[in-house]
Formats: sequence, C-alpha cells, structure tokens
Amino acid sequence: MIKVLIVDDSALVRKVFAEELARDPLIQVIGTAPDPYVARDKIVQLSPDVLTLDVEMPRMDGLTFLRKLMKYHPLPVIVVSSLTPKGGDMAMEALEIGAVDVMCKPGEAYTVGEMSRDLCQKIKAAVNSRLRQPMPVAESSVQARPPLLRTTLKIVAIGASTGGTEALKEVLTRYPANAPATVVVQHMPQAFTKAFAERLNGLCAVEVREAVSGDTLRPGLVLIAPGNMHMVLQRSGAVYSVAVKDGPRVHHQRPAVDVLFRSVARHAGPNAVGVILTGMGADGAEGMLEMKQAGARTLAQDEATCVVYGMPKEAVAVGAVERVAPLPRITDEILTML
Repeated sequence: MIKVLIVDDSALVRKVFAEELARDPLIQVIGTAPDPYVARDKIVQLSPDVLTLDVEMPRMDGLTFLRKLMKYHPLPVIVVSSLTPKGGDMAMEALEIGAVDVMCKPGEAYTVGEMSRDLCQKIKAAVNSRLRQPMPVAESSVQARPPLLRTTLKIVAIGASTGGTEALKEVLTRYPANAPATVVVQHMPQAFTKAFAERLNGLCAVEVREAVSGDTLRPGLVLIAPGNMHMVLQRSGAVYSVAVKDGPRVHHQRPAVDVLFRSVARHAGPNAVGVILTGMGADGAEGMLEMKQAGARTLAQDEATCVVYGMPKEAVAVGAVERVAPLPRITDEILTML
C-alpha cells in the first residue's frame, strides 16, 4: 500500500481526494492536513510515502513549505494547483523546487473522475521516482559549433512527462541561439504549459513559446504543445508548421507524445531527431519506433538521470531507440545527430 498524506486548506478538497483515492486498492490515505504546520507533525508521526500539496494556503504557503520539506525531510510531492495563470506560475516554481509532478484541481475543464484517474497514476509514479538532485554541469562544445542553418530544415521532436519540466530546462538552456526547430510535448495540465513556455523563454537563447495552429518552424524556435490539446507537424513543400487540435486521449494523455512523433515520422522522416525524456507510462514508444523506421535518428534519456524511467524504458524495449545518454549530454547528442 502506498501511504498518502493530503495537505489542503479546503475541507471539501480533502474529503473528495480522500474518497477518490480510497477507491484504489494500492493507495491508503493515512491522514489529511489543513495547513503546513499540521502537515509537518503528521509527516513525522505517520511517515507518508507521497504527499499531495496545495500551493495557496493560509499561515504558510505551499511553496515555502515545499522548500523546507525538500531541505529537511525530502519525499515525493505532487502539487495540486488552481487552473489559473497564477496557479500555473506557482506550479512551475514548485517543480523547480523539487515537486515530482503537478496537477490541477477539478473544475469546469477537469472532472473529478479525470482528477481521480490522474492523481492515482501520479501517486504510483511518484512513489518509485528518483528525487531530483542538482545536475552536474557537463562540459559542452555547443558554443564552438558552426551555425546549424542548412538548406534542409531539421526538426527535433521531444517528449517528456514526470520530471520532464526540469529535464527540458536542462536540455533547452544548452541550446545555441540558432538551434534546430524543436517541437515538444510535455504532459501538463491546460494553462500550465503557457507558464512553462514563458519561464523557459526567459532562460534560453532560443525563443520558446506555447504553440498556436499555423506556427511556422524555423531554427531558434521551440514550440510547446498546449495542455489538453494535441500538436502535430505539417509540411507544405519545404515549409514545416504545426497544427494544434482536439482529439481523443492517447495513453490517457492530451497532448500525447505518440501523436506528435507519428506526425513527425510522416512529414519529416530522415530530417528529424526524436528524443524521449523522463516520464511515467509508455507514451511515445510506438511513435518513436515509427520515426526510426522512417529514417529519423532517435535518442533516450538514461535510467540513472530519469526521475521516472518509464517512457524511455518502453521506447528502448520496443527497439525504437538508437542511442541512450545521461541528461547533461542530451543536447550535445541532439546536435551531433543532425
């Protein structure tokens, strides 16, 4: 049984979460807490395996508590935030501090049933996750590389889930300003992807933004698939663009890595590099195999540097991965493969 402690100032949220999690035979809610002070005492008394944490609470906000927790008593934390721009910004900060994953509270765009399914999945992934440690800065020759602009546009497609926000930051902050056109699917709730893209844009030499249908790809541009929407690659002559669209969930995900990778296989073929980073589940494995079969180069993050070695493991298992590398080497590997 996975022991879970729920921390939220709303009695209704605590009740709903506890009732929904109780339906899963592998999860035991061992307690709830209305604020970080009560949570601190219950963590000592009950030794939970996983914590769910609200970020907007009285007495002490969730981010302050998370910083203290990661410093003095680190354990897997899933942050639960409101589906608002402010909630998105706070969720991104929580991931930087050390939360394993984020999710949004149920509302008009996110039902209790969807929340229950996603939360159970995230808890099961979190209990086996590797708490993130600061990554050593790898020696890189990126700045010394010749310009990447070529007659045939190259496309990099990246997929990630649990732990992916920090892994993507590691990869994209190492990109030179004229890095190859890049499309990214990170499993993340609606509204959070915009905050994520804006945060990366302020850190990277390349332009990073949330994708909009019709965006044309070019060197130096990274497009992040919007939460709750699929993103696919399109081609007209020598021009690549993206379409953002609705559609059924794939591997319980929207956006799904498989949807993106399959479109890249179809329209870019050997002009692409596929990359799969840390994350739970199998999303991306079959799509990466299609990319490889279409002539693309393929790369996966190694187990030792993954927060959750799920998606890369499945991609390796189906024979989709040409090369495996630790996270600090992923950017150089991408540029070498082009």
